[in-house]
Amino acid sequence: MENNFQSAYQEEEKRLNDAILEIDRQLQWLQGADVYTGHDFTEQVLEEARKEKRTTLAKSVQEPYFGRLDFQGTKDQDRKPLYIGKLGVDREVVTDQPLVIDWRAPIASLFYSFTGGEESTSYEAPEGLIEGLVFLKRNVVIRKQILERVSDTYNRENKQPAVSDEFLVYRLGENKDNKLRDIVSTIQAEQDQIIRAAKNTALIIQGVAGSGKTTVALHRLAYLLYQYKEQVTAEKMIIFAPNHMFLDYISDVLPELGVGDIQQSTFADWAMDVLELNKPLADAAETLHYWFEHEGGTRELNDEVPGRFKGSLTLMKMISGVIESLETSSVPEGDFSPWDGKVLMRDKILYWYNEEYKPYPLAKRKERVMARIHRWVEMELKKSPSEALFKERKKKATQREKSYATKWPKYEPLTLYKQMFRSLKTPTGWSDDSLQGIPTSVLKSTQSDLKKDIIREEDLSPLLYIHYLLNDITSEQRFDHIVIDEAQDFSPFQVAILDFFVRGHSFTILGDLSQGIHAYRGVHHWEEMSSLFQPEHTAYFALTRSYRSTMEIIEFANGILEKGVQSDLMAVPVFRSGDPVRLIPYGKSEGARIADLQDALNRLSTKEYRTVAILTRTLSEAKDLHNQLVKVTADLHLIDGSKQAYQGGLSILPVYLSKGLEFDAVIVADADLDHYGSKVWDAKLMYVGCTRALHELWILHGGAVPDYLGNSQEDIAVQGWPESE
Repeated sequence: MENNFQSAYQEEEKRLNDAILEIDRQLQWLQGADVYTGHDFTEQVLEEARKEKRTTLAKSVQEPYFGRLDFQGTKDQDRKPLYIGKLGVDREVVTDQPLVIDWRAPIASLFYSFTGGEESTSYEAPEGLIEGLVFLKRNVVIRKQILERVSDTYNRENKQPAVSDEFLVYRLGENKDNKLRDIVSTIQAEQDQIIRAAKNTALIIQGVAGSGKTTVALHRLAYLLYQYKEQVTAEKMIIFAPNHMFLDYISDVLPELGVGDIQQSTFADWAMDVLELNKPLADAAETLHYWFEHEGGTRELNDEVPGRFKGSLTLMKMISGVIESLETSSVPEGDFSPWDGKVLMRDKILYWYNEEYKPYPLAKRKERVMARIHRWVEMELKKSPSEALFKERKKKATQREKSYATKWPKYEPLTLYKQMFRSLKTPTGWSDDSLQGIPTSVLKSTQSDLKKDIIREEDLSPLLYIHYLLNDITSEQRFDHIVIDEAQDFSPFQVAILDFFVRGHSFTILGDLSQGIHAYRGVHHWEEMSSLFQPEHTAYFALTRSYRSTMEIIEFANGILEKGVQSDLMAVPVFRSGDPVRLIPYGKSEGARIADLQDALNRLSTKEYRTVAILTRTLSEAKDLHNQLVKVTADLHLIDGSKQAYQGGLSILPVYLSKGLEFDAVIVADADLDHYGSKVWDAKLMYVGCTRALHELWILHGGAVPDYLGNSQEDIAVQGWPESE
């Protein structure tokens, strides 16, 4: 066996050196070639191709590929060793077999979908289904042109069973830095199926914590750009993430895959930009704290909760009725007279409004009608018998046109939204029948907010819909594909709005209902999302395998899911064992509590971990602990939502800001009944916190703990501190 390994290593080392030499030769030739700066279109296209190839070769020369697949098609005489990398590289002499195959190419799908077996396999190519046999599937690790590892996950000739988890466990065991990494060398079959799904589909992905949802979505973007290069562009794609720090955390993945220029934003930032609103939103953290402290668990989260109602299709339908009513009553009563003795009949204005300009949205229709009135005035002015009368009439007409324009409704989303909720008082002629049925609680809270000029994130969907109905959407505003991360915290109204802004219902919607800590405004069931699309335009995937944490952490988190969140969708761990989860009681005094947290941080900091985090229940608790601990740990970073970037190292932050992030080790502070009750929302927060840990999880508490952390966990958690090493 040792000889076989040595032979395989030497074979791959020789092949790597040959590949690097060829890539380097091509790169040096291109770098030495003159750059074309002229105006000939053909030469410009060729220069752009050379530029793209220079970039590809420069990226590939350090780590050309990560996998090898020996495949023989039914029509092939010999089996071919295919080397698969992040970017495709052709040979200097063009052949039917590239030097490196792009991981997104059809044949590369076999590297991910094939999991062993003697039978033939197949992949879908442009020319049809290609069948054949896989003889070898091999993972290689190359760093800075050095071959570090060779691992066969399948070899038909030695009859050994497939060992696909061995290489995966090796990669998962690596420590975490401050950026999300690509998984292109370890994509699993179920993940690859999602990545390669058809473009014009609303994919809904329910994935347990650590199942790679976000990473899969990012790889899907790279795949769509490769597969549909004639139909989509990176500039017309967008990723919606929960906060700016998370956007920074995922920012390296797409460039690593050779993809740039994809838009990244929070929904709130994007909506405010579309609406051209400059005023700040109400603090989302304060809203979250209020609901957890005062409403969570004491009130049923139905449509009478303001966030749920404002995110419902019920309000969307009401707004549609309001705008329809507004449409029928927009043209001011009475005829228009630019000067005494001259009249433009209202019937004529109505004809222009209702017939000639009917295809236009309301705001544009008003502009067209007013422009038509102005042209009519100019034509009538030309009939003036004298210069003096012309000037007199023109002055009068200008004044009356301005006055007439003010009689139209103000087609401005925030103005109309305020009018909707202002004691349901409406503009002249605007029927309020469409607004009947707004829950009293929603009406009162919204009236109070708008009176104080407060806009909350859940107000943005109604405002965007009003904007859409008034103005429609320009081609520049439409996307080719939209990714929604942490989609369980989105409302159906938000997704329905975004569907207007994307071509072909092309979505990747991903989240975890068990992490729905914004349930006061998010969805409780994925059917709330899927019902927005026709069945042929949607697909649902459940990812239950968790790749982030050790078996011990996942089993512990599953206990929280079962007993606290009351979910039946458990995570299935990869076989990667580690240290046990620890439940550690504080000392008796407040001083002892701080000392114990400091001790826990110190113990974990001495290990070879790059990222360690203390997670608190609230932001105020994080700030208080940071103020005390930073006195003895100067490099402890407070994450409060104001930072644009995650720095790594030692951090302290509230649980709700940790969503989507992961750390080598996690300390959950104050995990007792004084901070986490028995409500579902408390259990969801605890679940989010525990599943941030890759390798080690310590839970510190000051007394009785919730049932989902209690005695039922003794078989998978250890009480007390670890023995000193």
